[in-house]
Formats: sequence, structure tokens, C-alpha cells
Amino acid sequence: MLKPTNTTLLLFLLVCLSWHTISGQQTWQDAFKVLGIAWNKDGTLNRTVQIPMVDPTPYQDTRPTPTALSQDIYLSPYNKAYIRLYIPLNPPKDKKLPLIIYLHGGDFVLFSASTVIFHNFCNDIASQFPAVVASVEYRLAPENPLPAAYDDALNAIFWAKNQALGVGGRDPWMEYADFSRVFLLGSSAGANIVYHVALRALDFDIRPLQIKGLLLNQAYFGGRQPTQSELRLKDDPYVALYVNHVLWSLALPRNLNRDHEFCNPISGGTYMGRVFRLPKVYIKADYGDPLVDRCSWPNSCSRAGCRFITVSIKEDSMGLSFRTGQPLRNCTMR
Repeated sequence: MLKPTNTTLLLFLLVCLSWHTISGQQTWQDAFKVLGIAWNKDGTLNRTVQIPMVDPTPYQDTRPTPTALSQDIYLSPYNKAYIRLYIPLNPPKDKKLPLIIYLHGGDFVLFSASTVIFHNFCNDIASQFPAVVASVEYRLAPENPLPAAYDDALNAIFWAKNQALGVGGRDPWMEYADFSRVFLLGSSAGANIVYHVALRALDFDIRPLQIKGLLLNQAYFGGRQPTQSELRLKDDPYVALYVNHVLWSLALPRNLNRDHEFCNPISGGTYMGRVFRLPKVYIKADYGDPLVDRCSWPNSCSRAGCRFITVSIKEDSMGLSFRTGQPLRNCTMR
């Protein structure tokens, strides 16, 4: 998909500057204030969310001592997508480690693989499982609307395939990875990306990679018709319904609505006939999250022989469930 021109972005900016009412009395301006974003003159976003970003820690003698080692590897000379690769401080020498490809949250609009909460999460996975973790820095909307993030995630899978084959040489850290035990893990928007990129990967020969499972932590899906949980929690302080509508308007191409398959996985589209070919899918849903009902969509696929495991956390969780490592605590990487 071609990158939107500045002219397109400026037109979109002019439309949005009218700050039309979204629902009730809320406007785009209200949603932007909640999200900590504002338009730049060139049609890009100024993101002012105050969550620190951190550098990788490739050396053990870093102070303070890191939980795991990490380094950044760029995927393409044409954009800023990259892999932040993690390994334990002392990887085992007598066995290979599962490879986890991680996609961070942020509703397609916010955050980075270097955002401290995601960086620390990947540090914990690498050190505690242990595992080799490839966290994907994908392009954000609206500068790069969907499917740009899916394309970057697919390129990360191709990068892992080339590492397995030794194409152009293999990074020494990838010597610890077991390419026959690959898992895709995503939080929020990252879980949406995991679902879509796993389906896209079915169209390619990615051997010797073997994707054994998908792990979706409170996936960011939607639809034009609100669910009961969205109505029940429509004034949620983190993902209010009107804010959610604005986020999807920023993430989707201008000619698509919230019932497109990028947003609504049960709307039909090109994927439904292939869902049964996915490996096992583990889905974590948080009762206190407005989007919890969106995690029930696998029920509509059960007749197709799909292998879904949905776990609902019956506690007062909220939209920032991507902060924790709960989706992986009880999963065996076999």
C-alpha cells in the first residue's frame, strides 16, 4: 500500500480541525486531549503521552545491571520499522529457546517497542521463561494507516525466516533461538496485528519457522455496532467509546469503516475461510475493559474447527492490561 501523501494528510487535517461531535457532547478535540495528541501542520501527530522510552541494553556491564540483553535491528532501509531483540543474560548452552515475536499495544496510534512498559515486559519474558524475544517497532497511524503495521509484522516474520536460513548471515543472538517453536504475542493493537499477520503468513512459505501458537492479550478489535461491554463502560477513563471511535478513524484508511476486517474480525472479508488453519490461539480478556466483549468473536468460528482458548479475567481490569505479563504466566512453550 502506498504511503499517504502530505496532500492527503492535510485534507484529513482540515476535516478534523472542524472538531465535529462524535457522540453526545464529545468532540475530536476532547478525544485528542484524553490521548495526549495534537495535529502538526504537516498532518502528522504530535504525541505528548508521558511514558518514557528507553534505549536497548546490549552489554552486561551496563549500570544498573539489565534484566536481559537487548539490541535494535532495522528491518528496512525505507522506513523506521525495527526489531528490538532480547536474550537472557546467561542463555543456556545445552538447549535452544523458544522465539517469541511480540507486538506492542497503543491502539495503532501510540507508543513504541522502546516504551518502558513494553521494554520491561520483554525483558521479563526473555529472562524468566527464558526465551528469545523479537519486539517489533511497527509504523503508527495516521501517518501510516493500516495495513502498514501488518506489513511491518510480516516483514519481522520474514526476517526471522532469513535468520533461520542464515540468509546474509545470522545474528549471534539468534543462535539461541529454536525456529521450530515460534509464538506470536500481542497486547491490545498488537494482538490485533498478531491475528492478522498470522493469517497473512499462511500465504507464504516461512519454513523452517514453525508458528506453534498465538497469544492475544485483550485484543483491540471493534465494529460499528457497540457491544454490551462498550455501552456499559462507555465512559471508561482510558478507552471511552467516543475516544475509541476517534482511534479507529485514525487507524483505518479513509475509505474503510469499523466493520472492515481490519477492525471487525467477524465481518467476513478475505480471512474467514482461513481461520481454521491457524495454530492454537490463546485469548486473554479483562472484564473491566470496555472491549472485553470483542474477545468473544472466536465463538463464531468454533464450527470451523478453530482451536481457541479464551480466558476471562473476572476482576476490575481496564484498558491498560498490556502492562502485565499475565497472558503468558500459565503457558507452556512446547
